[in-house]
Amino acid sequence: MTQLAFGYGFIIFTALIVIIGDSVIKVAADAGHTISSSYVVIGVVLYGVSAVLWFFAMQHITLVQAGVAYSMLTLVALAIIGALWFNEPLHLREYAGLACALLAMVLMNRIA
Repeated sequence: MTQLAFGYGFIIFTALIVIIGDSVIKVAADAGHTISSSYVVIGVVLYGVSAVLWFFAMQHITLVQAGVAYSMLTLVALAIIGALWFNEPLHLREYAGLACALLAMVLMNRIA
């Protein structure tokens, strides 16, 4: 497996962990849970795990590659989850932002 593929694998896994953590915290916020609730604690723990995974990703790809890939993945996934699971509307501005994120990923990607 190449360094680039290995790094992107860590980024994808990191993004998935953060997406789950964000979703758990959103459920807690919508339900009126306190900051010390188990939902919030689980979300915070998932953020901690993602920080460790981010460290390993940095060993294999550049910061800009990691940052753009992570941002693009989380933006797109959270927009979809927000719209489908939490019934949050997406407007033209959000669609334009998502398109820009995808374009940034294409423009910033370097093949090692």
